[in-house]
Amino acid sequence: MKTIYLAGGCFWGLQKYLSLIQGVLITEVGYANGAAADPTYGQVCAGSGHAETVRVDYDESVITLTRLLDLYADAIDPTSVNRQGGDFGIQYRTGIYYVDETDRDILAGWLALLGESLAKPVAIELKPLENYAKAEEYHQNYLEKNPGGYCHIGSDKFACAANALHHTKNGKLRGKLTPMQYEVAVGGATEPPFQNEYYDSFEPGVYVDIISGKPLFVSTDKFESGCGWPAFSKPIDAALVRELADDSYGRTRTEVRASESGAHLGHVFDDGLPELGGLRYCINSASLRFVPKADMEREGYGEYLRLVK
Repeated sequence: MKTIYLAGGCFWGLQKYLSLIQGVLITEVGYANGAAADPTYGQVCAGSGHAETVRVDYDESVITLTRLLDLYADAIDPTSVNRQGGDFGIQYRTGIYYVDETDRDILAGWLALLGESLAKPVAIELKPLENYAKAEEYHQNYLEKNPGGYCHIGSDKFACAANALHHTKNGKLRGKLTPMQYEVAVGGATEPPFQNEYYDSFEPGVYVDIISGKPLFVSTDKFESGCGWPAFSKPIDAALVRELADDSYGRTRTEVRASESGAHLGHVFDDGLPELGGLRYCINSASLRFVPKADMEREGYGEYLRLVK
């Protein structure tokens, strides 16, 4: 069982919605990340700075964190600032509050991809859980006790959650990718070192984006770095990747994403081989598909054969 804290407007409706999702084991409503340690509902409404939040305990063998977040985003307006439905105020802000530091990269990657799919900026804040107080008992499972009670989430969303009929933006990708590929390319996770498909493979060929199929790297530029992941001195073309600042885990790194699909690829460092330019593109195998040189022409990558030695 893992735990995440999700804020998304009035917690009455969000608790019921999340509790209907397969793999969610326990939900509880409370007040998170405000000034006081143990606020009352009245203090929260008066501006204590807390967010109405649902604690979610879930079975990650049934539902992944990114899938849970896909469903969460489907029930809220992720671009609305301090407002959901007819409720407004700082206590109704949207937020993801984590207790497991290893979740942060996944959460940040998921938010980045969500932002790329929206016309307006994402308003969901991402922070570690600083404090949390369980709400008064009458707030717990409020809509179960009061079936006709107020809720800002439409009944159609509840029906979808209960019947697992959600079709989110990334739904098609889930059918195309393995769980690891999805967690890395879409969720921004990092696969284990020395336990991935291409870290020690140096066969001639081209490495393409697992989502779009766009060629990104060639074997000619791959080298053994000892890091446990595939390492390349450069991409086929600089325009094929985007480099973003990544300040997770208290250190500054440069994240690498595929320009066309937005897939998280890995990070780039300046500790590569001097004779190859000094850069090390440390890339997750799960974000790539390797096409051997012998198959490149047949699969439509013939124009890149000149780069493979």
